[in-house]
Amino acid sequence: MSDTEGTGHGATGPEGTGRGATRPEVAEPGATGPAPARHAAAGAGAPEAAAGDPVRGTVRGTAPVPLSVLDLVTVGAGSTAHASLRTSVELSRLAESRGYHRHWVAEHHSMPGVASSSPAVILAHLAAHTSRIRLGSGGVMLPNHAPLAVAEQFGTLEALAPGRVDLGLGRAPGTDPRTAAALRGPGRLDEAADEFPRRLAELTRFLDDDFPDGHPYSRVHAVPGPVQGPAARPPVWLLGSSGFSARLAGEHGLPFAYAHHFSAAGTLPALDLYRQSFRPSAVLDAPYALIGVAALAADTEEQARAQVLTGALSMLRLRSGRPGLVPTPEEAAAYPFSPLEREFVDGWLANIVHGTPDEVRSGLDALAARTGADELMLTTNAHSGAARLRSYELVADAYSMPTAA
Repeated sequence: MSDTEGTGHGATGPEGTGRGATRPEVAEPGATGPAPARHAAAGAGAPEAAAGDPVRGTVRGTAPVPLSVLDLVTVGAGSTAHASLRTSVELSRLAESRGYHRHWVAEHHSMPGVASSSPAVILAHLAAHTSRIRLGSGGVMLPNHAPLAVAEQFGTLEALAPGRVDLGLGRAPGTDPRTAAALRGPGRLDEAADEFPRRLAELTRFLDDDFPDGHPYSRVHAVPGPVQGPAARPPVWLLGSSGFSARLAGEHGLPFAYAHHFSAAGTLPALDLYRQSFRPSAVLDAPYALIGVAALAADTEEQARAQVLTGALSMLRLRSGRPGLVPTPEEAAAYPFSPLEREFVDGWLANIVHGTPDEVRSGLDALAARTGADELMLTTNAHSGAARLRSYELVADAYSMPTAA
């Protein structure tokens, strides 16, 4: 999931539809009291999700918890956005066939090394090439968009792939301040993040089509949506890399996704805060938290190290104000790191679970046990699409995840 709280992974079934129906998750700011619980709890490592549960995943093979995919649609040097998007289709098909639970696409802007500026567009394309895997945003950066536009986009996705769409929301821009200003318009950068709870409540009202009589938007309808008849709508997730969204998700009884892959030091405090803040809702009667995990498996340790170093150098350049395409393994190996740069890269690599399939399996098992996460969402950033696809296949093999037709 993208950098949801510094810079840049509701709910529903047919029951919460129609104007006047019980709103399943976010109350207007200032509202109190939880809604009645609807789904049974499922702790970390639970073998199966509740039947028809739109939030909880299902464990496959010997994995400790459900495994999912976070896709930044990375673009390597010498490649193209077209090739990367084609890899995303292959990845979604692979993930579906091997029992990964969901495939989320992040929102990033003005970054040459990723091609995921329009998650809704990419998800529509993935929906046309898959039939079972859940698809979602990891996430949509809500301050960048009008809530009505997001409700319309994800209502359309839900109509295209009924019962398979997740709406993950973040409150940061997913880019640098200048690009965020270009996205949002002059003077809205600070205001947009501060207003996240209000915009979240507004988006939820549009998704449920239940603005009260007398509200300025009471006759405004997000379509496709409930105004056209009973229908499911995407579960809402909150994404975070600090405590703000953890607390907000807990207070509203929403599922929570934490960006462990680039903010590992804050993982346990954020998950603790989410669980402590949790109040049962119409969505969940117990917390459900996934964490984004940077992971890459290869046939040998040396191959894995070569691939993750490309992502580390790409991140170093991004953090230094020099974003570009993901470098080749050869370029990364030959790069003359200064002592300060080497320190950054070593710290970055320390948070990536990488190596042979057995080593990655052990690392993921340990991380699941240490954090108590209910789901692990793996993001595999490398120069080549082939390396990314191979990694997800090797992880599935390591956990004996079944192969489906």
